[in-house]
Amino acid sequence: MSSHAIDVSENNFMQEVIEASRRVPVLVDFWAPWCGPCRSLGPILEKLAAEYQGRFRLAKINSDENQALASQFGVRGIPAVKAVVNGELVNEFTGALPESAVREFIDALLPSPAEPLRLEALAARARGEADATRKLLLQAIHLDPRHEQARLDLVDVLLEAGELAEARRLLGEIAEDGKDRSRIESLTARLALAQDGAGAADEGALRARIGADGDDLAARLDLAKLLAAQQDYRGALEELLEIVRRDRAFQDDIGRKTLLQIFSLLGSDSDLVREFRGKLSSLINR
Repeated sequence: MSSHAIDVSENNFMQEVIEASRRVPVLVDFWAPWCGPCRSLGPILEKLAAEYQGRFRLAKINSDENQALASQFGVRGIPAVKAVVNGELVNEFTGALPESAVREFIDALLPSPAEPLRLEALAARARGEADATRKLLLQAIHLDPRHEQARLDLVDVLLEAGELAEARRLLGEIAEDGKDRSRIESLTARLALAQDGAGAADEGALRARIGADGDDLAARLDLAKLLAAQQDYRGALEELLEIVRRDRAFQDDIGRKTLLQIFSLLGSDSDLVREFRGKLSSLINR
């Protein structure tokens, strides 16, 4: 057994599992001497604990000798592996998995080596350093091509820069298998609005048209899309609400549909969404 794997009992459980999990993920392996699948899985876990060199800790618990711990973790069959991070159970599996599946299980628990670069990129972005932000995100992705959040951050940066074709390409690579569905859907909606806004006329020209004719709903729609592409969502929502107010049937209820698209982009927790959802409801139901 490697130095990164340890036998654990009720006597040292708090120290070797709960407290240790605040530093690195801990895999708790419930096993028993009579268990055949345990004899298959155990060496795989110990091999990976040695290979990962402390990036996670393996805690082996004989379930026969520590029935209270097994009961506490809801163990109903062995081998049972429980992943503990920051004192909390975050994932688990039962049965003897092949090494590739165990490795995938472990990798999902570990922070990416690219995360420090991503955090540097976010700090650079907050300072308004666009070139440094992009460079750091590209370095992070090169270091860990599977780092989803870094890739989504880059999509966000590309959208902000108006590089829609590259944003669409990168988002397309992530969209099908990505885990952060909420953020992927938000970026997808934002890309669609940006693409619509890209073909709109100059903002000044659109406002002039609306000033000359308040019922020029095509100009209001183009202006709303342009404002949404610029992330002026309040301005966009105001124009869309005015379209609904003036002609609900315009372009097959496009005003309301685009309002809902922006609601989806911003998320239900947004104060802006709550405000305009209420305004839309009052307008439709009056």
